Amino acid sequence: MPELVFFSGTMDCGKSTLALQIEHNRSSRGLQGMIYSRNDRAGRGKLSSRLGLVTEAVEAAHDMDFYTHVVGHLSSGGRVDYVIVDEAQFLAPEQVDQLARVVDDLELDVFAFGITTDFRSKLFPGSQRLVELADRIEVLQVEALCWCGARATHNARTVDGRMVVEGAQVVVGDVDSPHAEVGYEVLCRLHHRRRQTSAATRAAALSPDVLPVDSAK
Repeated sequence: MPELVFFSGTMDCGKSTLALQIEHNRSSRGLQGMIYSRNDRAGRGKLSSRLGLVTEAVEAAHDMDFYTHVVGHLSSGGRVDYVIVDEAQFLAPEQVDQLARVVDDLELDVFAFGITTDFRSKLFPGSQRLVELADRIEVLQVEALCWCGARATHNARTVDGRMVVEGAQVVVGDVDSPHAEVGYEVLCRLHHRRRQTSAATRAAALSPDVLPVDSAK
């Protein structure tokens, strides 16, 4: 039976790498898929991983109707055996409904990849709808690590290395440069709650020690 599968995890957990692996495995067997992405680090119309792998994709605009797009491709003589959607957290809830319809009415597997919560630990609307509708939810087993070495469970937004908890839900940044003007970093719950980023921790460690006071004199 075809399924809507949601692969979720924190940033830097390898979700885009897995999306590319699924695409490779199926295409190497002669299957043809429709690949969608949004706001990919490599630019519009790309699906890329931090390992340097990249493939062409359809840029999933905020007003795209996935069901209509797939039906249009099939009607024009194209072939679709499966659908891959990366950065699915950015989808609108109604777009997730359209993906569910692709599964139910067109009998195609849909593999959606995305992070679950934003920098405020709030569910993305697209991720929330995927949790509600997915036939199966797979938590990615490649564990991202907090700077302390514990398993990272939360995504943090940083501005010049300092964690912020206010602002627009979607702001483009780079998880590989968390100390740039706007960046992202993965943290364990403890350090997300305390707002302790790697940069803040290093700054505290480099602060001069207070000289001891000799009270005997």
